[in-house]
Amino acid sequence: MTMDTELLAVRFQEHRGRLRAVAYRMLGSLAEADDAVQEAWLRLGRTGADEIRNLGGWLTTVVGRVCLDMLRSRTARREQPIDETFVPDLLIRPLSGIDPEQEVLAADSVGLALLVVLDTLEPAERLAFVLHDLFAVPFDDIAPVVERSSAATRQLASRARRRIQGASPSADPDLGRQRQVLDAFLAASRGGDFEALVALLHPDVVLRVDSGALVRGAAASKVVRGAAASKVVRGARSVAEQALTFRQFADAAQLALVNGTVGMVTAPGGRPLSVMAVTVVDGRITEMYILADPERLDRLDFTGDED
Repeated sequence: MTMDTELLAVRFQEHRGRLRAVAYRMLGSLAEADDAVQEAWLRLGRTGADEIRNLGGWLTTVVGRVCLDMLRSRTARREQPIDETFVPDLLIRPLSGIDPEQEVLAADSVGLALLVVLDTLEPAERLAFVLHDLFAVPFDDIAPVVERSSAATRQLASRARRRIQGASPSADPDLGRQRQVLDAFLAASRGGDFEALVALLHPDVVLRVDSGALVRGAAASKVVRGAAASKVVRGARSVAEQALTFRQFADAAQLALVNGTVGMVTAPGGRPLSVMAVTVVDGRITEMYILADPERLDRLDFTGDED
């Protein structure tokens, strides 16, 4: 590696965290986000930084373009409608030793409910919203990426914003109140208290369980590390019944920070069985997301390191 290449690598590393954040919000996949960031590095190496006046801005739009191509390819391959059971990759951190103000800010931009809604948008809409609304990239810089005028790009972001606001509840940002709800939920699960569980759930709560291909379809009847079949369950009493089904694993569950909000990691024998994220509104759970796909769980970082 030459000195110029070393300097370029140092400058790129300064932006890596932001680039990975952009790619994760665009793709909902940590592995694909890393691929997109690596592609940006390769393109920078071919271009060089001498003629780039704003390296951070240039890299952000390059990552956006790479992600847009990946999303379009994903859409072209998708023969079925978007799977309602799909849960994006999760960012997991220990609940202890957190800075509450910093975590509230993180939750605003990386919340799982937002990622799920983003996955329903058209690729260009998703790019316009993510780059402008979440990372303050000007529409004039986004327009060439989506091959639209600035005005048309603004409309893309506006449409995405309306869909997101209509689909995502206004979650409680207070980690302390979130923890109270999750502590009570875990206690009710361990005690088998059905009515207490129902009281903690919004009447229209939605549970999504993503257990991956191994337990979908015909394979759903097979037990894979204790995982349930992928499913969507609606209504407080139905979701409470599901929670009691896995009561035997409740003692192995611990609270953690999952995508910026208080969630739960279940790891009997120290091996992750599932990760749960929730949306809490007015003291009740409105949405639950459980990732129980063994292959994807094996790839997640449970140490709290995001880079």
